[in-house]
Parts: sequence; structure tokens; C-alpha cells
Amino acid sequence: MRNKRRLIGIAVVIGFFGYLLWSTLASQRAECRVCVAFKGGRNCATASAASEKDAKRNAQTTACGVLVAGMNDAIACGNVVPEQVECGKGG
Repeated sequence: MRNKRRLIGIAVVIGFFGYLLWSTLASQRAECRVCVAFKGGRNCATASAASEKDAKRNAQTTACGVLVAGMNDAIACGNVVPEQVECGKGG
């Protein structure tokens, strides 16, 4: 009886994590790679999201992360026109 409960518990946990993985990957419909130049530095990043617009914004935010120091720079970098943008369907 104890082994049966343990197996049921393990199956529930595996099912839960499987669902989380599936729901996360299923929502990633677009993927973008963005390269940004800001204050003499350049960085590229890739992000995925449900829409191309969100994927592009998230990639630019990530690319800016290592180029900025403070909120003002983060906002300014987020408003810079990217040097390179490549978008497609997510994995």
C-alpha cells in the first residue's frame, strides 16, 4: 500500500512538471535575436515570447542588461534602434 501511494505521488509530480514544461514551451511562438550598440558597447541576445513584438522587446532588454548602469541607461538603451534584428518561429 505504501509503495502504491509513493508511485502515485511520483506520477503526480512528474505529470505536474511535464505540464509546466509543455505550457511554457507551447506559449513561445516567436523568437528574436537583437543586437544593440549603446555607449560604446555592443551586445546581442535572443528571447522568445508569444508574439514577435514581445520577443523583440525582451531580447533588446536582455542585450541592454550588460551595457547599462542604472535605470536611466536601461530606459535609454531600450529606446535605441537595434543594429540587427532577426525574428522567426520559436522552438
